Amino acid sequence: MNDLSKIRVHELAKELDISSKDLIDLLLKEFDITVKNHMSTIEDEDAALIKEFFADNDKNDFISTGEDKKEDIVEVYEEILNDSVKEKKARKVKNKVVSEEEDNSVPIIPLAPTETVEMNDTITVKDLSEKLSKSTVEVIRQLMFMGVMAGINQELDFETARKLAEKFEVTLIHIKENNESEFMEIDNEVVNEALLKKRSPVVTVMGHVDHGKTSLLDAIRKATVTETEAGGITQHIGAYVVNINGESITFLDTPGHEAFTAMRARGAQITDIVVLVVAADDGIMPQTEEAINHCKAANVPMIVAINKIDKPGANLDRVKQELTEHGLVAEDWGGDTICVPVSAKTKEGIDSLLEMIVLTSEIQELTADATRKAKGAVIESKLDKGRGPVASLLVQNGTLHTGDSILVGSTYGRIRAMFDDKGKKIKTAGPSVPVEILGLSEVPAAGDKFNVIKDEKTAREMADKRKDKLRTSYLNANHKVSLEDLYKQIQEGTVKELNIIIKADVQGSIEALKQSLEKLSIESVKVRVIHGAVGAITETDVTLASASNAIIIGFNVRPNDNATAIAEKESVEMKTYRIIYNAIDDVKAAMIGMLEPVFKEVIVGKVEIREVYKISSIGTVAGSYVLDGKITRNSTIRIIRDGIVILEGNLASLKRFKDDAKEVLAGFECGLTIEKFNDIKEGDILEVFAMEEIKPKAL
Repeated sequence: MNDLSKIRVHELAKELDISSKDLIDLLLKEFDITVKNHMSTIEDEDAALIKEFFADNDKNDFISTGEDKKEDIVEVYEEILNDSVKEKKARKVKNKVVSEEEDNSVPIIPLAPTETVEMNDTITVKDLSEKLSKSTVEVIRQLMFMGVMAGINQELDFETARKLAEKFEVTLIHIKENNESEFMEIDNEVVNEALLKKRSPVVTVMGHVDHGKTSLLDAIRKATVTETEAGGITQHIGAYVVNINGESITFLDTPGHEAFTAMRARGAQITDIVVLVVAADDGIMPQTEEAINHCKAANVPMIVAINKIDKPGANLDRVKQELTEHGLVAEDWGGDTICVPVSAKTKEGIDSLLEMIVLTSEIQELTADATRKAKGAVIESKLDKGRGPVASLLVQNGTLHTGDSILVGSTYGRIRAMFDDKGKKIKTAGPSVPVEILGLSEVPAAGDKFNVIKDEKTAREMADKRKDKLRTSYLNANHKVSLEDLYKQIQEGTVKELNIIIKADVQGSIEALKQSLEKLSIESVKVRVIHGAVGAITETDVTLASASNAIIIGFNVRPNDNATAIAEKESVEMKTYRIIYNAIDDVKAAMIGMLEPVFKEVIVGKVEIREVYKISSIGTVAGSYVLDGKITRNSTIRIIRDGIVILEGNLASLKRFKDDAKEVLAGFECGLTIEKFNDIKEGDILEVFAMEEIKPKAL
């Protein structure tokens, strides 16, 4: 301590091994030093004199008897209580905070040495009282003295709890809470080799559309699922358990349609073996290649099932030849890829396929500990009108029980009911068993990992923290991109990928634009077309662009009114073009930082064609109504029919009744003709626009 430091009365009393009351009396009698209570401070010099005095005298002369000591403690306690109430009232009147060093409102006689207690961000009054080894009544009383009205189950923040603990002479240590501590603890649980037992293999069936994946599964499990699906195409991942000679196999049926590429990739991540279905009469198709790449990336063993061998055009050798082009050489050709000819229709080769699956799983030596807490992945999820959020889970390790508290991604819940793949209600599910569960708070995302947590409260807290983390990362990353500032964002590193949505009048234009734009990808930024469709730009397109931070490019199409309004609100950029090279050049120029917009299109008005009159001497006259803005005699117009641009041109004439009009405003009718164009129809929309020159923007 330095010369200016002070020491509290109770601290000095502890050093001298006497009570605070005895020390207070001694200070008054021997040194003429008046102190208010045990929390008062005295100078270090005085403390040194007192220590010398005690060294020269017998301390027993100054210690009161047990009875006197008891009475003194009561007196001190009552005195401090009165002082604390008075000071509290004084603080309310002055409306200012008294610093901790000057705070003499602590009605506690220090009788125990300082202890250390740990806590997280928050703690309930009940839990804190247990940690402090004090009654809840005593803790609540102290909180009242601090001006905090709290019930037994109310949570206190660290700062409040720290000040409270100090009054009990306990040091509170703040432990940074790890959001995923429980999750990591489960994931990193020590594997007990003695408890590991053989588990069933999880098999994913992949392949091209209409190559017979679902029909093959149907033949294996002798049930009909194809008829219930839209157009005979699997619309979501189904999970089925099949028993063969006492051995069970779990099958996942991934969708074959191109729209569900991401779901198929997820199927490869949770599977042990992949059965690649290839039609003997069709060979390797685009989605077959895609499936092969997914399997290689996931490093999953593959069995090729050459289906439809009963068809007249079946050619096994051609299929095997095409497989070699993708690095898969059949066993009978000297390779290590198992190829099994099958027919889902005649059931031929099904037993051989199952035997190969069992054999491959035995080589892999698949094991799991059924005694531990369950963990696994979400196969599929949906919101059921009557049952609420429903999730299909695949248990990968441990055993799942009805009543378990579960954390699924950023969702939590308690399992109210559990059903197997046949819809039968069950109470437990072991490793490699697919189940459908009820009781989640929200619909989880397909592919999310799930873990069983000790209680629902912990699961809820962890789910909330994950949501906050996701929300924060989304807000931080949510910087809308536009062609004008694309180069700047690339330089800053905020854009790694330029997402584009293409809308065009015909499918051929979409394909041409997509291929041309994706070829523009450079090292620092990749151009990715996330959606392409025929028709006008709609609200759905704008919503997708907003969520994906994408730019919308319209080719020979226009946005509808709702789409334009939402795009302005969400700051989504929409660009429309008539010539494909202009779109490509603009994106290219934006990427290399050379986009210099000189003209900007401004919509002046919108006119609806309501009647069409054919006059031999003039041509086609359109009886029109101005919906929005205005139309002028020398306007440049665009004719839009069903969202498709039919013509860009100029007005030939504009009349109001029989007189020529210079301009017609919104809400008025007019007659007009278009230069060198007579194919006007009722219901057509005329978009009046002008090209406004803007100053070049420095990037």
